[in-house]
Amino acid sequence: MKRILTVQDISCLGKCSITIALPVISALGVECVILPTAVLSNHTLFKSFTVKDLSDQIAPITGQWKSEGVEFDAIYTGYLGTIEQIDMMKDLFKTFGSGDGKLVFVDPVMADNGKLYPAFDMDYARKNTELCSCADIIVPNITEACIMTGTEYCEDHDEAYIKDLLSKVVNLGARISVLTGVSLSEGKTGVMGYDRDKDEYCVYQNDKVNAIFHGTGDLFSSTMIGEIMHGKDWKDAVRIAADYTAHTIDVTMKDPKKPWYGVNFEETIPYLVSME
Repeated sequence: MKRILTVQDISCLGKCSITIALPVISALGVECVILPTAVLSNHTLFKSFTVKDLSDQIAPITGQWKSEGVEFDAIYTGYLGTIEQIDMMKDLFKTFGSGDGKLVFVDPVMADNGKLYPAFDMDYARKNTELCSCADIIVPNITEACIMTGTEYCEDHDEAYIKDLLSKVVNLGARISVLTGVSLSEGKTGVMGYDRDKDEYCVYQNDKVNAIFHGTGDLFSSTMIGEIMHGKDWKDAVRIAADYTAHTIDVTMKDPKKPWYGVNFEETIPYLVSME
């Protein structure tokens, strides 16, 4: 069985980060080891929240793993709250992510809709860009890709704009870059990826839903890395992740009690397993 280490926060309530990654990756038949960066009472879109930073626990935990000879087939990072944690991840990649067949997968969670999240500034963005340069695969949304490459953000974009953005993103260092939130025609949204070594693109679109749910990026990334570790080609993993995310949004929209703070991925995990 393959083993993924995922490094991100635990939002005790909120259907995101580790509370999505752990069940989704596990459902795909891949062992998921967690390294929490912080514990939040609920995610930050609630009116208020409590947070306990766990930066001081990262070195003791990983040091224990090293002494036990623990190895990982992939490392998957999501939301990292501080610049210091990004530096810790760079060291983590050197310790656990180097070697034949190992994969470093980074979702540089820091921005959306043309701007950085309130907790972050450009110093954080520059440091996060450095982290992406250490990865094999990165999955930024369009806003994050624009910030990292110094590209003007465009809400309305065409294929030429996305291809140009992808060419800049892969120049940061990752072999494969997948942009999320790509809309290439009316009523559609999805992803576009590029494999630098093979000079190969992947485009996949789903019907666009007029709603925004927190955690869908985590759902996409967790499914994609889980499928890759389960033996799928990255392009097949992109397709499955996009379809599963779209299906989960659709199911959530039909729920009369749909939670505003996340999607009903728990209800759709059987659908994901059936896609294998």
